[in-house]
Amino acid sequence: MSRRFDCSDASQCAAGVREAAGAVRRGELVVLPTDTVYGVGADAFSPQAVGRLLDAKGRGRNMPSPVLVGSPGDLNGLVDEVSQQARALVDAFWPGGLTLVARHKPSLEWDLGETHGTVALRMPAHPVALDLLATTGPLAVSSANLTGQPSPQDCDAARTMLGEAVAVYLDGGPTPAAVPSSIVDITSATPVLLRAGAISADQLRTIAPGLQER
Repeated sequence: MSRRFDCSDASQCAAGVREAAGAVRRGELVVLPTDTVYGVGADAFSPQAVGRLLDAKGRGRNMPSPVLVGSPGDLNGLVDEVSQQARALVDAFWPGGLTLVARHKPSLEWDLGETHGTVALRMPAHPVALDLLATTGPLAVSSANLTGQPSPQDCDAARTMLGEAVAVYLDGGPTPAAVPSSIVDITSATPVLLRAGAISADQLRTIAPGLQER
């Protein structure tokens, strides 16, 4: 039976983060608040757990899961080459609503879906998410909705859709906005905006003037 923790209460939140971290280690799913919408997360390095995440959402491998990280330094362990412009974007907008698509290290033993050697990475600006990531390391996290349904801005909406497929729900209250992160492809020398979202193209160009739009 899934458990829910009220993260407006410090002691419940601490217990919830511990319980969620244990669930992740067991290959189970957790729901967590972020600065955009609620996400459903799993151990990024467990193909079985990522498979459960995709199944819970009704999502195919052709829509691979992004990965949330708890620190900009996590990039170094996941990505081989990061350009100066990409580093500047990280410095300016992490933690926050910027997702970067990069080529991951070939040596990584994970299976996030049909990624073609890339991974979508983001550091969220939410204390509960960051506390969990500090304990678990990188998590495969996708919006906590059934595919085709609205992305949830509160824990109730996530639980209504995902139910007992999730072991632990961390309730951080309503998220600030339903605006998704902006996605920038940094797999080549020139960054490319794949999806406009929380950070506008004009804001991104203050840091990466050569940014192109798809």
